Amino acid sequence: MEPVRLRHPNGVTTIQLDLSKSSVQDLQQEIFAATEILPCLQELKAGYPPRPLAIIPDLPVESLGLQRGEQVVVTKRWSAGLTHSSAPPPQVTASSSALSPSAAMTGMMTIPQGFPPVPFAGSGGANDAGPEYVATSIGYLVHRVVPADDSCLFSAIALIFEQDPSKAQSIRQIVATTIWSDPVKWNEAILGRPRVEYIQKILTPNTRGGALELAILAEHYGTEIACVDVATSRVLRFLPPPARDSGNRAIVLCADVHYDATSVAPTPDAPDKLHQTVMRRDGANSGREARPRGEDEDEMLVAAKKLADVLRTKREDTDAASFDLKCQMCGKGMKGEKEAHEHAEQTGHVAFGEY
Repeated sequence: MEPVRLRHPNGVTTIQLDLSKSSVQDLQQEIFAATEILPCLQELKAGYPPRPLAIIPDLPVESLGLQRGEQVVVTKRWSAGLTHSSAPPPQVTASSSALSPSAAMTGMMTIPQGFPPVPFAGSGGANDAGPEYVATSIGYLVHRVVPADDSCLFSAIALIFEQDPSKAQSIRQIVATTIWSDPVKWNEAILGRPRVEYIQKILTPNTRGGALELAILAEHYGTEIACVDVATSRVLRFLPPPARDSGNRAIVLCADVHYDATSVAPTPDAPDKLHQTVMRRDGANSGREARPRGEDEDEMLVAAKKLADVLRTKREDTDAASFDLKCQMCGKGMKGEKEAHEHAEQTGHVAFGEY
């Protein structure tokens, strides 16, 4: 057992933890016992200056990179609602048969077997204004919208792994640090431009991310990131190296150049603290390498493609490719956000308007 010093809103506490055998969830439970801050609301930082820690309950505590004798700063995260409906969500009551002790500690629901018997999709909230969702055997796969800007991919990943889309810049920093630390793997040929230039650009808020960034982030978090194209329902799966693969998965949706997140919840309009943004892959068993199933056999990937179908049918992907745009700096006409982005890359012009 190792002493871990916690600095939290109520003072300073030292807990005992086996750093070589404990999971991140074990650490969260010990912090809950010492601070009464629920694991789903815990925000942890360590190091100097303090850096945010990526909280993935199933991973070993070693994944946090804590050093012997290092202090962990614990703060309480106040969850902001991301649903479209202004009406308050219904109360969710969990019986002892539906909620396991570990689920109660993490804010993740254990759904009774057979719920629901047949998958279906829909929209919640008044006047069809709620989030889109698809029902599965473990809950509802829910569309989680992030701001429609050039940081949308990073915001979606921040929502999934940090439970806070405003931490997009921290996700950019992860990508930049990874590229900088491995000049052999992330060389100029792979990046398509000089390394320093790529790093500088990816750190700026007006630079979009794509497949390369998703591959880096899948490896960083030890988690598969499945990216579903809303236009075609095609799935691109970014898997971490086998040695770092936790057997977990996150799902993002891509509509043209915009990315959103997804999560699993006990009800479509459940509060954020009951949403699970990282889930076990089908066929992933603790203690052995997960063997990905085919897309047609994997329930959550089938549900994700169904969710893409719902978004495409309702045109909620906001098809930026169809807009007629005009550069307000040089007058050039173009079609869609993609051409506007390319024009901005070539000329530095950033002011556009619709015809």
